[in-house]
Amino acid sequence: MLFIITSISAQEVDSLFVSANNYYKNGDYKNAIEAYKNIASKELVSSELFYNLGNAYYKINKVGPAIYYYEKGLKLNPLQEDIKNNLVFAKRLALDNIEALPKTIFQKININYLQKLSYNQWAIVVVVVSFFTSLLFLLFYFASSPAKKRGYFTFSILSLLLLLTTVSITYNQYGFSKNNIEAIVFSTKTEVRNAPTLNAEEVFTLHEGAKVFVLDAIDNWKKIKLADGKVGWIIADEIKEI
Repeated sequence: MLFIITSISAQEVDSLFVSANNYYKNGDYKNAIEAYKNIASKELVSSELFYNLGNAYYKINKVGPAIYYYEKGLKLNPLQEDIKNNLVFAKRLALDNIEALPKTIFQKININYLQKLSYNQWAIVVVVVSFFTSLLFLLFYFASSPAKKRGYFTFSILSLLLLLTTVSITYNQYGFSKNNIEAIVFSTKTEVRNAPTLNAEEVFTLHEGAKVFVLDAIDNWKKIKLADGKVGWIIADEIKEI
């Protein structure tokens, strides 16, 4: 019975996806968006789904939602080149040109290499490396000749070091993902203030599509930080966390 229910559900989602794609091909982007969102509401998300949603919003010049869904797609699959390319075009439509602060060599390594994989993908690497480490240890344990034992022992130690390294990377990437909450501005124009009240001083202005980092929350306010180091408070409803 569970198999039948799952099969029916999968067929329904496939049907919705085909229908949404047909809307998109015919230029009916609003109905395509609704159909894609209907799939997302069933918690059957994927980088391809978010990629299509981003494309549909881009076609109707909705910069904020387009960037938002491209970023969500990259969260699931950081190696998706199509999303990266379209995100570049979408960001060109955003009015705010926020230049990031200079990064240390470790930050550059993290961004350019380690973040190429999500923490889930790093976890898969850990599982694969742990399998080979266990296999090498078993080969060492059951090896008959001293030469083979030395060889398997050496490789098993190297594999163990690699395992510890990948575990550490996975843990750090998980912590980075959970502690660095990103969000996209959805409001056409919004004022960022130096305190979480409407009568506080305005420190800078943001426009639709700007990317921010959420640091804190009080009532209906979010404390945000920009890539250039600026910090302020914004009304929570004017941004959407990725």
